[in-house]
Amino acid sequence: MTETGTKLRWGIIGPGIIAKTFADGLAHSRTGTLVAIGTNNPHRPGLAEKFPGARILKGYQALIDDPEVEAIYIATPHPIHAEWAIKCAEGKKHVLCEKPIGLSAFEAEAIFHAARKAGTFMGEAFMYRLHPQTVRLLDLIRDGVIGDVRLIKSSFGFAMPRFDPKDRSYANDLAGGGILDVGCYPVSMSRLIVGATRNLPFVDPQKVAGTAYLGTTGVDEWASALLTFPGGIIAEVSGSVSVVQDNMLRIIGTKGRIEVADFWFGSGHEGGVGKIEIILNDGTRKTVEVNEPRWLYSFEADAVADAIAAGNTEFSSPGMSWADTMGNMAVLDKWLAEAGLVYEIEKPARRKKTLRGDKLAVGPDPMKKRAVPGLSIPCSPVALGFEFFDSFAAGAILLDGFYERGGNLFDTGFIYANGATETIWGDWHTSRGLNRSELLVIAKGAHSPLCYPDVIGKQLEISLDRLQTDYVDIYFLHRDNPDIPVGEFVDALDVEVKKGRIRGPVGGSNWSMERIDAANDYATRHGRTPMAALSNNFSLAEMVKPIWEGCVAASSEQWKSWLSANQMPNFAWSSQGRGFFTDRAGPDKTGDRELVDTWYSNLNFARRDRAMELAKELGCSPIHIALAYVLAQPFPVVPLIGPRSLFELEDSLNALDIKLSPAQVKWLERVTDKWVPVIG
Repeated sequence: MTETGTKLRWGIIGPGIIAKTFADGLAHSRTGTLVAIGTNNPHRPGLAEKFPGARILKGYQALIDDPEVEAIYIATPHPIHAEWAIKCAEGKKHVLCEKPIGLSAFEAEAIFHAARKAGTFMGEAFMYRLHPQTVRLLDLIRDGVIGDVRLIKSSFGFAMPRFDPKDRSYANDLAGGGILDVGCYPVSMSRLIVGATRNLPFVDPQKVAGTAYLGTTGVDEWASALLTFPGGIIAEVSGSVSVVQDNMLRIIGTKGRIEVADFWFGSGHEGGVGKIEIILNDGTRKTVEVNEPRWLYSFEADAVADAIAAGNTEFSSPGMSWADTMGNMAVLDKWLAEAGLVYEIEKPARRKKTLRGDKLAVGPDPMKKRAVPGLSIPCSPVALGFEFFDSFAAGAILLDGFYERGGNLFDTGFIYANGATETIWGDWHTSRGLNRSELLVIAKGAHSPLCYPDVIGKQLEISLDRLQTDYVDIYFLHRDNPDIPVGEFVDALDVEVKKGRIRGPVGGSNWSMERIDAANDYATRHGRTPMAALSNNFSLAEMVKPIWEGCVAASSEQWKSWLSANQMPNFAWSSQGRGFFTDRAGPDKTGDRELVDTWYSNLNFARRDRAMELAKELGCSPIHIALAYVLAQPFPVVPLIGPRSLFELEDSLNALDIKLSPAQVKWLERVTDKWVPVIG
């Protein structure tokens, strides 16, 4: 309810069947009232009768702009959930979005990022989660009535009366099929049950093995998956749109099993008695009845209002919190990938605009660019790496966000994600219709074990094809091979420069200063293109042990002196210590072996302490100090950042506003006698 004690005023986007179902539940809620409907066809017959008392507005944006509307239920097909959820948040409206909240976990994260910035409620609507029957079931699990849970079997499937390729259940353009529409229910239920066994809100599976039958429209008509959870619990889940299933929830434990028919509908749409059957191994049977007169869809409406009244922006368990939704979508992503299903609307030819439906453009207050030796145009102060994304739809969300903030420098590599990173970038800049001359792309090749001069041209040709461009702006040899005379690498790079396939600096990634000096001596003596750029690790935390074989760090005093003397730009990877400056690291935190082996040292913990102290003084985070330190060097450094979400991207870019003085830089890197435990 609102602060004044009046009922929360709702609007609905998309007046379909589920919208009517929610409206009926809302009418029987204790906290809400429906005031308006947003529709693209306001003159459709029967709308006024279908939603009595609600004003019919033309267009979804009209509903967002309506000052009377406080909360919006999104009931459209799921391909446009993300667009309108983001727009609602930007319009300062609270949102309950029908499941699935988006087509992927990446879309879900973008939605939550918008709500986080707006300070508005955002929740995914799984009506069964908030029903008292679900609460009772979880209590039975926690009480151990069937012993330790071993297996979960859950289905949600129906058969359409006839095949219609334009129906939302079958239409590829509407992301039809069973996995997203109904498979999401048993996945969410399984994660919830396993959470109850550990007194946690939910637990994500360690492994997902999925399959599906893809029909003539390319969507899954029936599908199943095995989810393997910590502790050995296995869940068998399935969903379908053309096969009727028993829609039974079975939870099997060491002492017996629980069975609930049509679990997803609680005690009925209009209330009634739900039944939980307990069958013990000795044959004893017991029925637990949940007598609930309230309407099924009233619970989620009341939960939204209660959360808003309490100042919360997300559901609490057993409702779908943001983390819960993200975990659920991640499982669905894996299931879809296992089934080989990519919707046509997620491919570059169809996804030409941003997630919120706009033509891509640089937004207000973009980051200030800087001149870097060898580059034809000024570049953004950081370069975006995105090798964690293996699909266009996922990577494009981050690429769009970086570009909107004024970013124009992109880090790719021949081996990253087996070439997917280069392909994603090529599809991205062409699908967006961007001016290639305003973009800067870093390419890398000749990684070990194929670190040979004759590999460079062959791999570059493949890279250019993937990147859908005639040239790259910076090219790095991804590793060095000291067994090869350095002049052979210089000659091979010079050939590509003269061909025009490399139009900016060439250099070495993970090369020693001795080999670079030797390369440039050779280039000078033979009239070849010199190595004019470096891509080595550089960070406030000095790398103790290489993260990967052949890695070279340039953070030592000797390296800093060399970089200052040469003024060679270093495109620095792992510039923020790969999480060392976050709460993931600490003398008592040894679970992440990469952090422990690579960064844990007396010197680094002392620097981390000072970064924390300075961050507190400046009102930012230690990780911001770590990035600001890199940018404050007396030689050119361009950090390569690798955010995995829009939140991480924006958080990293906040460091650009921090300008450290030379005295602060020296204080941060000062060697101290302070004893800090080193974890071996």
